[in-house]
Amino acid sequence: MGLTSATQPLTLSDRHHPDAWANRIIIFPYFVGSKNPFKLNHTPAADSLAVYNCYRTMNLYILRHASAGTKRPNPLLDNKRPLDKEGKDYCLRLAHVLNKMKVNFDLVVSSPLKRSLQTAQLVATETGYETPVLPTKALAPEARLTDFMQLIGEFSDRENVLVVGHNPNLQLFLGSLLAPPDDKSGRPVPQVRLRKGTIARLSLVRGPAVLVGLLDPRVVRTLYATSTTKSRPKTSRK
Repeated sequence: MGLTSATQPLTLSDRHHPDAWANRIIIFPYFVGSKNPFKLNHTPAADSLAVYNCYRTMNLYILRHASAGTKRPNPLLDNKRPLDKEGKDYCLRLAHVLNKMKVNFDLVVSSPLKRSLQTAQLVATETGYETPVLPTKALAPEARLTDFMQLIGEFSDRENVLVVGHNPNLQLFLGSLLAPPDDKSGRPVPQVRLRKGTIARLSLVRGPAVLVGLLDPRVVRTLYATSTTKSRPKTSRK
């Protein structure tokens, strides 16, 4: 199914279609092919991905935490930095859009930092997720690619997983799933920009992942406004 034309308005009218993410202009299909996707260097990250490839398809949603004000110079205080009002409001709008697109999660995992946990909890609660969010250092700012790959492998039996974390490592994790690191070829990791509050959906099966869709804050705000406007009852002009 092709992309919506740039001249067409953003809408959630196709949300019931199983490929709803692929019907929007802001969705960027990113297919990464390889003649032999299992032929990777024997690095911990590559080995973790190879192990994961043995399992079922997973819809992996990667979400960068929402707005949390200004970074604090003291690392201990910065770890406790909460979402600001804009960030909290955005999480509710994002959850509204995800609900309209019939997206739900059977597992939600987050960095243990407060701003990330709050993002995960707000989005999870508002999309009907009833289990406590699982905090993990594998999504913390200092986490390595090997930590992330091991985390994904541990939950390879789940179908719809949301992970919430930070830049810059979250962008590295996403890019490494699309094109696994290969020291011999010197191939750079694909760069997919994740603004605060951006959510990406990846399909993980055999071989490199496929980036099915991406919603950044500007698009979320537009979709939210469109959805709420259409849902308002019409008033009589009498």
